[in-house]
Amino acid sequence: MATNGFTDRVKIAVKAGDGGDGMNSFKAYKGKPACGPDGGDGGDGGSVVFVGDKDMHDLLAFRYIAKYYAGDGARGGTNQCAGKRGEDVVIKVPCGTLVRDAESGKIVCDVYEDGERIVVLKGGRGGKGNVRFTTARRHAPNFAQKGTKTRARAVILEMKVIADVGLVGFPNVGKSTLLSKVTAARPKIADYHFTTLSPNLGVAERYGETFIVADIPGLIEGASRGAGLGHDFLRHIERTRMICHVVDISGMEGRDPLDDFEKVNAELGAYSARLAELPQIVALNKCDHPDAEENIRRFRARHPDLPVYPICALRGEGTGELVDALAEKLAELPPSERIPADEVLFDEEPDNTQFEVFKDENGAYVVVGGLVEMLCRNVVLNDPESMNYFQRVLKLRGVFRTLEEMGCRAGDTVVVGEVEFDYV
Repeated sequence: MATNGFTDRVKIAVKAGDGGDGMNSFKAYKGKPACGPDGGDGGDGGSVVFVGDKDMHDLLAFRYIAKYYAGDGARGGTNQCAGKRGEDVVIKVPCGTLVRDAESGKIVCDVYEDGERIVVLKGGRGGKGNVRFTTARRHAPNFAQKGTKTRARAVILEMKVIADVGLVGFPNVGKSTLLSKVTAARPKIADYHFTTLSPNLGVAERYGETFIVADIPGLIEGASRGAGLGHDFLRHIERTRMICHVVDISGMEGRDPLDDFEKVNAELGAYSARLAELPQIVALNKCDHPDAEENIRRFRARHPDLPVYPICALRGEGTGELVDALAEKLAELPPSERIPADEVLFDEEPDNTQFEVFKDENGAYVVVGGLVEMLCRNVVLNDPESMNYFQRVLKLRGVFRTLEEMGCRAGDTVVVGEVEFDYV
């Protein structure tokens, strides 16, 4: 989502590097062309790493670069030399950025702290060189292992502002003015709705203690369903420890201040149950207006249990007492926490025991799954020993038994990865 140059939600493609293939080679000296295997292992592929950066404030850079691919591992060399590891791709994001799987919407990780490094995709493993396959009975293996291939993933980066206090309220109630009075922030201030088009942050200080205040763009009725700008920015309140609800108590906009307060709370609850449960302190702004005193009395009568602070943000009146109350309440609340990941979604190493069999439109029996991917890495078609290994694995893992249970008979075509053969 992008508004007025501010971008807090983007979709990108990421891919870990492929593992390099192992080398199949033999030592050769003058007059002795084959003196034993010496093929080295392939290098591992580079990983995809997300890093928190406190100096980044939005995701604008990702609107211009949408693909982030790590380097592939190099092929193994002769003389048992290992291939070079692929370079990691390091993706810097603002602190408080969620990484979601684009397909399922589930949370992969929460990049919460400055400098924090989270590996989202591990590089593919390099294949083993032929020297690694020597045994007491097999002195000259004429095959090597292929590197693990990885695939690209689509992820959604979703920034959620990390703040202690979230200023919420209808448009034009004075949230930006209040932020400018209690912090050093200088947001745009004007007398029209939706002046603020992106969250603004400021640091308030009271008695040596500091806390972060976020000015969230104005909410309107229906914000939780996408009306106005509220739906786009409600996510930025989710991390706050408490809410400062700013109400235009003057009623000069032609609305009832009490209705405004209840409508905004209804939108918070409709968007997230957690937001509805957050502690609130109410700032009744524009209390210098002639109608403010009666509205303040009505508000206190309807909400006698809420902490209420009449202020005039433009003049700075009452803002000191409000900041004191915010600091005192924050001292009682636990610190904000990172959002837990749903599960490990991006495991590039498939289960090499799993397989499935299906019959295609041509009547051939096709075997797929992690077992097949493992065999594709380890089997060399033109090597008799390697093919014997291939047959043994299919038998031991129950592939042949499954084929027969599905009706496969002698002479039927079976496809396993790159290998196609008549069943015997």
